[in-house]
Amino acid sequence: MAAVLITGASRGLGLEFARQYAADHWRVLATCRTPARAMALRDLGPKVEIHALDVTDHEAVRALAGTLAHETIDVLIANAGIFIARAMTPASVDAEAWLESFAVNTIAPFVCAGAFLEHVARSGERKMIAISSLVGSVGYVGHGGQYAYRSSKAALNSAWRAFALDHPQVIAAMLSPGRVRTDMNPDAPGVPEASVASLRKVIANLTQADSGGFFRVDGSPAPW
Repeated sequence: MAAVLITGASRGLGLEFARQYAADHWRVLATCRTPARAMALRDLGPKVEIHALDVTDHEAVRALAGTLAHETIDVLIANAGIFIARAMTPASVDAEAWLESFAVNTIAPFVCAGAFLEHVARSGERKMIAISSLVGSVGYVGHGGQYAYRSSKAALNSAWRAFALDHPQVIAAMLSPGRVRTDMNPDAPGVPEASVASLRKVIANLTQADSGGFFRVDGSPAPW
Protein backbone atom coordinates (compact mmCIF):
# COMPACT_ATOMS: atom_id res chain seq x y z
CA MET A 1 0.00 0.00 0.00
CA ALA A 2 1.37 3.42 -0.97
CA ALA A 3 1.93 5.88 1.87
CA VAL A 4 1.73 9.66 2.13
CA LEU A 5 2.95 11.90 4.94
CA ILE A 6 1.08 15.20 5.31
CA THR A 7 1.99 18.02 7.68
CA GLY A 8 -0.65 20.44 8.92
CA ALA A 9 -3.41 17.90 8.29
CA SER A 10 -6.04 18.96 10.81
CA ARG A 11 -7.83 21.43 8.53
CA GLY A 12 -7.89 23.09 5.13
CA LEU A 13 -5.82 21.62 2.32
CA GLY A 14 -4.01 19.22 4.63
CA LEU A 15 -7.24 17.68 5.86
CA GLU A 16 -8.53 17.37 2.30
CA PHE A 17 -5.31 15.70 1.16
CA ALA A 18 -5.71 13.20 4.00
CA ARG A 19 -9.36 12.57 3.11
CA GLN A 20 -8.75 12.02 -0.59
CA TYR A 21 -5.67 9.83 -0.22
CA ALA A 22 -7.42 7.70 2.41
CA ALA A 23 -10.45 7.33 0.14
CA ASP A 24 -8.10 6.05 -2.59
CA HIS A 25 -6.71 3.41 -0.22
CA TRP A 26 -3.40 5.06 0.57
CA ARG A 27 -1.89 4.76 4.01
CA VAL A 28 -1.99 8.27 5.43
CA LEU A 29 0.49 9.51 8.03
CA ALA A 30 -1.02 12.81 9.15
CA THR A 31 0.55 15.32 11.51
CA CYS A 32 -0.97 18.18 13.45
CA ARG A 33 -0.14 20.05 16.62
CA THR A 34 -3.05 18.79 18.75
CA PRO A 35 -4.53 15.44 17.61
CA ALA A 36 -7.07 15.44 20.44
CA ARG A 37 -8.75 18.48 18.89
CA ALA A 38 -8.46 17.30 15.28
CA MET A 39 -11.91 15.74 15.20
CA ALA A 40 -12.40 15.93 11.43
CA LEU A 41 -9.06 14.22 10.89
CA ARG A 42 -9.81 11.53 13.46
CA ASP A 43 -13.15 10.87 11.77
CA LEU A 44 -11.37 9.75 8.59
CA GLY A 45 -10.88 6.30 10.09
CA PRO A 46 -8.15 3.70 10.51
CA LYS A 47 -6.33 4.39 7.24
CA VAL A 48 -5.19 7.68 8.77
CA GLU A 49 -2.47 7.45 11.42
CA ILE A 50 -2.23 10.72 13.33
CA HIS A 51 0.99 12.00 14.92
CA ALA A 52 1.36 15.07 17.11
CA LEU A 53 3.88 17.47 15.58
CA ASP A 54 4.75 21.14 15.77
CA VAL A 55 6.77 21.57 12.59
CA THR A 56 8.80 24.41 14.13
CA ASP A 57 10.13 21.99 16.76
CA HIS A 58 13.01 20.57 14.74
CA GLU A 59 13.96 17.97 17.31
CA ALA A 60 10.36 16.72 17.31
CA VAL A 61 10.47 16.46 13.50
CA ARG A 62 13.63 14.39 13.65
CA ALA A 63 12.21 12.28 16.49
CA LEU A 64 9.12 11.49 14.41
CA ALA A 65 11.35 10.53 11.50
CA GLY A 66 13.09 8.14 13.87
CA THR A 67 9.79 6.73 15.10
CA LEU A 68 8.81 6.13 11.46
CA ALA A 69 12.25 4.87 10.44
CA HIS A 70 10.77 1.57 9.22
CA GLU A 71 8.22 3.32 7.00
CA THR A 72 8.53 3.81 3.26
CA ILE A 73 6.86 7.09 2.31
CA ASP A 74 5.91 7.52 -1.34
CA VAL A 75 4.82 11.14 -1.13
CA LEU A 76 5.68 13.77 1.48
CA ILE A 77 3.49 16.87 1.43
CA ALA A 78 4.93 19.77 3.42
CA ASN A 79 1.63 21.56 3.77
CA ALA A 80 1.76 23.24 7.19
CA GLY A 81 1.87 27.01 6.82
CA ILE A 82 0.65 30.28 8.30
CA PHE A 83 -0.54 33.65 7.07
CA ILE A 84 -0.21 36.35 9.71
CA ALA A 85 -2.60 39.11 8.71
CA ARG A 86 -0.90 42.08 10.33
CA ALA A 87 -0.54 45.38 8.51
CA MET A 88 3.09 46.08 7.74
CA THR A 89 4.90 48.89 5.96
CA PRO A 90 8.57 49.76 5.58
CA ALA A 91 8.00 52.32 8.34
CA SER A 92 6.25 49.79 10.60
CA VAL A 93 7.89 46.38 10.39
CA ASP A 94 6.57 43.58 12.58
CA ALA A 95 9.79 41.60 12.89
CA GLU A 96 8.19 38.97 15.12
CA ALA A 97 5.51 38.17 12.53
CA TRP A 98 8.09 38.12 9.75
CA LEU A 99 10.37 35.72 11.59
CA GLU A 100 7.46 33.47 12.55
CA SER A 101 6.40 33.32 8.90
CA PHE A 102 9.88 32.18 7.90
CA ALA A 103 10.03 29.67 10.75
CA VAL A 104 6.80 27.95 9.67
CA ASN A 105 6.65 28.53 5.92
CA THR A 106 10.32 28.23 4.94
CA ILE A 107 12.52 26.57 7.53
CA ALA A 108 10.08 23.94 8.81
CA PRO A 109 9.37 22.37 5.39
CA PHE A 110 13.12 22.21 4.70
CA VAL A 111 13.76 20.46 8.01
CA CYS A 112 10.95 17.99 7.24
CA ALA A 113 12.49 17.30 3.84
CA GLY A 114 15.83 16.50 5.40
CA ALA A 115 14.37 14.36 8.17
CA PHE A 116 12.28 12.21 5.84
CA LEU A 117 14.59 12.12 2.82
CA GLU A 118 15.56 8.47 3.22
CA HIS A 119 11.95 7.37 3.86
CA VAL A 120 10.92 8.90 0.53
CA ALA A 121 14.03 8.02 -1.48
CA ARG A 122 13.48 4.28 -1.03
CA SER A 123 9.85 4.43 -2.21
CA GLY A 124 8.38 3.85 -5.63
CA GLU A 125 7.09 7.41 -6.10
CA ARG A 126 9.98 9.29 -4.40
CA LYS A 127 8.07 12.59 -4.31
CA MET A 128 8.56 15.49 -1.91
CA ILE A 129 6.03 18.30 -2.30
CA ALA A 130 6.10 21.80 -0.83
CA ILE A 131 2.80 23.68 -0.84
CA SER A 132 3.77 27.16 -1.97
CA SER A 133 1.85 30.12 -3.40
CA LEU A 134 1.93 32.29 -6.49
CA VAL A 135 2.36 35.33 -4.25
CA GLY A 136 5.84 33.94 -3.64
CA SER A 137 6.64 34.50 -7.31
CA VAL A 138 8.71 37.63 -7.86
CA GLY A 139 7.76 37.79 -11.53
CA TYR A 140 4.05 37.01 -11.27
CA VAL A 141 2.60 39.28 -8.61
CA GLY A 142 1.63 42.76 -9.71
CA HIS A 143 0.54 44.17 -6.35
CA GLY A 144 2.27 44.93 -3.09
CA GLY A 145 1.63 44.01 0.53
CA GLN A 146 1.72 40.64 2.31
CA TYR A 147 5.45 41.16 2.85
CA ALA A 148 6.07 38.45 5.43
CA TYR A 149 3.97 35.78 3.74
CA ARG A 150 5.14 36.38 0.17
CA SER A 151 8.83 36.57 1.11
CA SER A 152 8.57 33.37 3.18
CA LYS A 153 7.05 31.53 0.20
CA ALA A 154 9.65 32.96 -2.20
CA ALA A 155 12.34 31.70 0.15
CA LEU A 156 10.64 28.31 0.35
CA ASN A 157 10.70 28.06 -3.43
CA SER A 158 14.38 28.92 -3.55
CA ALA A 159 15.32 26.46 -0.80
CA TRP A 160 13.19 23.65 -2.25
CA ARG A 161 14.70 24.08 -5.70
CA ALA A 162 18.20 23.94 -4.23
CA PHE A 163 17.19 20.85 -2.25
CA ALA A 164 16.02 19.22 -5.49
CA LEU A 165 19.34 19.96 -7.19
CA ASP A 166 21.27 18.53 -4.25
CA HIS A 167 19.14 15.38 -3.95
CA PRO A 168 18.43 13.83 -7.37
CA GLN A 169 17.35 10.61 -5.68
CA VAL A 170 13.93 12.21 -5.10
CA ILE A 171 11.48 14.32 -7.10
CA ALA A 172 11.07 17.58 -5.16
CA ALA A 173 8.56 20.08 -6.49
CA MET A 174 6.58 23.13 -5.36
CA LEU A 175 2.85 23.45 -6.01
CA SER A 176 0.55 26.44 -5.86
CA PRO A 177 -3.01 25.45 -4.88
CA GLY A 178 -4.59 28.63 -6.21
CA ARG A 179 -6.94 30.81 -4.16
CA VAL A 180 -8.69 28.27 -1.97
CA ARG A 181 -11.28 28.92 0.75
CA THR A 182 -9.63 27.93 4.03
CA ASP A 183 -9.14 29.47 7.46
CA MET A 184 -6.17 31.35 6.00
CA ASN A 185 -8.23 32.75 3.10
CA PRO A 186 -11.96 32.54 3.95
CA ASP A 187 -13.10 34.74 1.05
CA ALA A 188 -11.30 32.83 -1.72
CA PRO A 189 -13.41 31.47 -4.59
CA GLY A 190 -11.91 27.98 -4.78
CA VAL A 191 -12.77 24.99 -2.60
CA PRO A 192 -10.29 22.51 -1.08
CA GLU A 193 -11.96 19.49 -2.69
CA ALA A 194 -11.34 20.69 -6.25
CA SER A 195 -7.90 22.13 -5.57
CA VAL A 196 -6.61 18.97 -3.88
CA ALA A 197 -8.06 16.72 -6.57
CA SER A 198 -6.16 18.74 -9.18
CA LEU A 199 -2.97 18.86 -7.12
CA ARG A 200 -3.05 15.10 -6.67
CA LYS A 201 -3.13 14.69 -10.45
CA VAL A 202 -0.13 16.98 -10.74
CA ILE A 203 1.73 14.98 -8.08
CA ALA A 204 0.90 11.69 -9.78
CA ASN A 205 2.26 12.95 -13.11
CA LEU A 206 5.53 14.40 -11.81
CA THR A 207 8.68 12.90 -13.29
CA GLN A 208 12.36 13.33 -12.53
CA ALA A 209 12.52 16.05 -15.16
CA ASP A 210 10.07 18.10 -13.05
CA SER A 211 12.21 18.02 -9.90
CA GLY A 212 12.96 21.55 -8.73
CA GLY A 213 9.96 22.92 -10.61
CA PHE A 214 7.18 25.22 -9.43
CA PHE A 215 3.71 24.34 -10.77
CA ARG A 216 0.20 25.77 -10.71
CA VAL A 217 -2.83 23.77 -9.67
CA ASP A 218 -3.46 22.77 -13.30
CA GLY A 219 0.07 21.43 -13.71
CA SER A 220 1.39 24.28 -15.83
CA PRO A 221 4.75 25.78 -14.84
CA ALA A 222 4.46 28.72 -12.46
CA PRO A 223 6.68 31.77 -12.90
CA TRP A 224 9.42 32.47 -10.44
